[in-house]
Amino acid sequence: MRAAVYRRFGGPDAVRIEERPKPAPGPGELLVKVRAVTVSAADYRARTKKVPKGLKLPTSITLGFVKPRIPVLGMDLVGIVESVGAGVTRFKPGDEVMAMLGAKFGGHAEYATVPEDGAVTAKPRNLTFEEAAALVFGGITAQAFMGRAALRPGARVLIIGASGAVGTAAMQLATLAGAHVTAVCSGSNADLVRSLGAQRVIDYATEDFTAVGETYDVVMDCVGNVPFGRLEPVIKPGGSLLSVVADLAAMLTAGSRSRRTGKRVTAGNVPFTAADLARVAELAETGRLRPVIDRILSLPDIAEAHRYVDAGRKVGNVVVQIAGAETANPSQTSPLICARYPTQSPPPSSVKIPRPMSSPAPNGDVRGRTASTIATTR
Repeated sequence: MRAAVYRRFGGPDAVRIEERPKPAPGPGELLVKVRAVTVSAADYRARTKKVPKGLKLPTSITLGFVKPRIPVLGMDLVGIVESVGAGVTRFKPGDEVMAMLGAKFGGHAEYATVPEDGAVTAKPRNLTFEEAAALVFGGITAQAFMGRAALRPGARVLIIGASGAVGTAAMQLATLAGAHVTAVCSGSNADLVRSLGAQRVIDYATEDFTAVGETYDVVMDCVGNVPFGRLEPVIKPGGSLLSVVADLAAMLTAGSRSRRTGKRVTAGNVPFTAADLARVAELAETGRLRPVIDRILSLPDIAEAHRYVDAGRKVGNVVVQIAGAETANPSQTSPLICARYPTQSPPPSSVKIPRPMSSPAPNGDVRGRTASTIATTR
């Protein structure tokens, strides 16, 4: 099988397409023929080992100290079950599934094994494989964190980094819960985040959200560049801080900060569960949660996908087609025009960002430790 492999830590050019042995499912495992994946902030962190302060040692235990211990990246996948191992009862060959692999990685290959008791669920029937792939990483992370906040109708929610993979999903989930959402992102992405439910947009380049005099029931930080001392005053008494991106100190002090301030702090570590992913899939299948796709590339161009993500300017998700990439319509796999779907109308189930590679969007991505980054420290 073909896989995107990296043999050294470094830039996008470290990723090469190689032939690797096709895996076989063990007991309790599914063998999935992968159709689509994303290149995410977690892949960037793993490949470069640029992790938040204090996390270099724990991530190295999983990723490797000198060279990669896990040569195939990819924390998510969508595909078709090809075979199952002994004892598998929930899935059968032919089922279309989506999965979050976490620290196991391995999604950037034509085949991957997935534990039946892991974060895996049926793919939404109304979405293409590419659209479904754009829901997994951001959707399950947003759902896992939002589940810690006990949102109620009328709650005021602030989302920092609202135009990234996690932020675009979190805005929709908060809106579905009846919350009033304020989005912090680049001004150029204001229309997008409004279309996803934001009722107010703060352009981080022109306005300091900590200085506008507003407070929130929930603050979700998908960027990680604002210290707790500046965030704490904008959280209402009894409110929640959801730090999707956190360094080691923030993770270790989350409990003491919660007790000291009376504001619940969740920093970094949340589990990925099948229940959360199933909830994401259910919302998508009923049209209440839309994937956001910046562009779609093919497996042979995956280094270019990494390069684009490294620039920190993607909006939503960068999707990579795995199976069938050679026979795909070239106009849909070109990095210049794939997000526009020029040969067909975009399906109503997803939001596509029409932007050429030569003029990328300002940074809206999660560039620190997400719930996925790393599952590698758990």
